[in-house]
Amino acid sequence: MKRPRVQHVSLPRPPHSDEATRAFYGALLGFEEIPAPSSLADLDVIWYRLGDAELHLFAEEPYPDRSGRHVCIEVEDLNEVRARLVAASYTPEDAIAIPGRPRFFCRDPFGNRIEFTTIIDDYLKYQK
Repeated sequence: MKRPRVQHVSLPRPPHSDEATRAFYGALLGFEEIPAPSSLADLDVIWYRLGDAELHLFAEEPYPDRSGRHVCIEVEDLNEVRARLVAASYTPEDAIAIPGRPRFFCRDPFGNRIEFTTIIDDYLKYQK
């Protein structure tokens, strides 16, 4: 049996927020936009490639959500991503440390909570 993996994650964004979506995920974070399937053209979705997975941002009327739900994105240079977010007036939030996985959280322009991490070591080596 093939080992399971996450193929994509879907996050909401307000209708008509294409420009803000592309400014944050494309220009600021440098994610590669890929075309959504033409069969989904009427759904107002924007897709990005994240390694061998995808991020799908779909249009939906916003509602307040401050839960702990989030997506975690592994990046090569965590400090660079944090600096770019701060320079663009976003507020990274420190998180409880995980050995071998420095990380922080930040909300996108639509309130979605995103964790950014760099995996430098196996946290299991530090378990008691």
